[in-house]
Amino acid sequence: MNRTHLPETRLAALGLAVPAAPGAVAAYEPWQRVGSLVTTSFQLPWVNGSLAHVGRLGEALDTEQGYRAARICALNGIAQLKAAADGDLGRVRVLRIEGHVGCVEGFSQIPQVLNGGSELINEVFAERGRHARTALGHLVMPLNVPVMLGFWAEILE
Repeated sequence: MNRTHLPETRLAALGLAVPAAPGAVAAYEPWQRVGSLVTTSFQLPWVNGSLAHVGRLGEALDTEQGYRAARICALNGIAQLKAAADGDLGRVRVLRIEGHVGCVEGFSQIPQVLNGGSELINEVFAERGRHARTALGHLVMPLNVPVMLGFWAEILE
């Protein structure tokens, strides 16, 4: 089995493809690599250059919409990891996801929202997708997004 294409084969089975890696929206880099360690900037729910979801959970959006937004963020993070791994997702091992949810005070479904990203990562990378995760809620988010995900990963030789 060709490990190079296995994650993308899993994506295709889900009806998904790796999008172009979104560019930065301010004065930062989308990802940085030091040795085998890669960290990404927070990924937003961009689809074809537009935000697919905006607004706070528990106000403008419900948990299912947040779940879908997290899934889009994860797909964009996968695109960044592919760029960092010189196009070879088969070399990626996801270590940690930092998840942030824009929500109203008292919103308690943060883990369920972030599962949208975590479950996609686990499906795509299988055992190499099993990751630690941070889950935080905020009253205000950049560009009024409901979810953003940051990645820590290892690029295997």
